[in-house]
Amino acid sequence: MVPMTPMSDSSLRALEPDEAKAHLRASIRRERLQRSERRRHEAAAALRDLVLALPSIQEARCVSVYASRAHEPGTDLLIEALHRRGIKVLIPLLGDGLQRGWGVYRGVEDLIERAPGRPPEPSGDFLPSAALAEADVIVVPALAVDTAGTRLGQGGGWYDRALMDARPAAPVVALTFANEVHDAGAAPLPRERHDLGVDMVITPEGAFPLPA
Repeated sequence: MVPMTPMSDSSLRALEPDEAKAHLRASIRRERLQRSERRRHEAAAALRDLVLALPSIQEARCVSVYASRAHEPGTDLLIEALHRRGIKVLIPLLGDGLQRGWGVYRGVEDLIERAPGRPPEPSGDFLPSAALAEADVIVVPALAVDTAGTRLGQGGGWYDRALMDARPAAPVVALTFANEVHDAGAAPLPRERHDLGVDMVITPEGAFPLPA
């Protein structure tokens, strides 16, 4: 993997982990806003093809995938492709009181935006958090990943809690853009005790196993 240029100056390391994360999140979100719709679609198609090529996906009966928002690495093409293969797709779904759970994807018209700014969600039944144990592969969002397997999420801790219900053998795959992959030797991402690592990062340019 080619080492990526650090996204912040050397003073980032002097910050507390939560402050460093906030700095990185703001910087990455600003940069993501610069991508055109055409570039986002091209990236989504490349990510779909790379994920589908994974041996673990080809053997899977059930896969969990996040439903992407406008400026995230796109998953709409991937979700539909998995569905067409007959693979059960679990998508995050919030229940009453923001209860953590999952919904089953039923088709291209199934996802709905229940509130502004929230990811699209399946329209069907709410499944409890333990349903994630059925997933053979788990595809998660990331604002950045480093080569040690550290993942920078959106800041709510949703996936760090959700992944507690995953089977230990199920690989966790993060999707990012290429410039969001950091060389852990030169520019490691801040990591706290509750942060769970990922097994692989996939960018539109390629797939890279990681020591989670």
